[in-house]
Amino acid sequence: DRSFRVDEQQLRRRFRSLQRALHPDRFGRRPPTERLYSEQHSALVNKAYQTLLHPLSRGLYLLELNGIELAQETDSDADSEFLTEIMEINEKLAEPNNDGNLEETETLIKAKQEQLTKEVTAAFERDDLQEAKKLLAKMKYFANLEDKLKNKKIPS
Repeated sequence: DRSFRVDEQQLRRRFRSLQRALHPDRFGRRPPTERLYSEQHSALVNKAYQTLLHPLSRGLYLLELNGIELAQETDSDADSEFLTEIMEINEKLAEPNNDGNLEETETLIKAKQEQLTKEVTAAFERDDLQEAKKLLAKMKYFANLEDKLKNKKIPS
């Protein structure tokens, strides 16, 4: 089923089941070809799980399956209001450490990501791939902000 909506518990159960069957530790005394098969397929299962677990990578994968790719590092499709919002959050993250400010920014980023995930889900359910593409581009900006926030929270 190619759906953006994923039951995370079911995904986790399926992942664990496949890993139990394919994990290289189970093939330690098997012929080299079987060990290689296990290693390769176990790695593929890990990659698939990580792709499907996260909304951004899942959405990008669904677009890719439909022959659509996000343009790399272009702001031409984003509206100026959105870019201003991203710039303001970046400026907050650039300020000297202020725990209250970081918590507020983290809450804002999480709320935006949740809202965008809902909108992407709706776009995929309507089969509006161009709208999903635009929303996923916005999610990518917020994922970058999330990474910056995590790096800022890690003590030097």
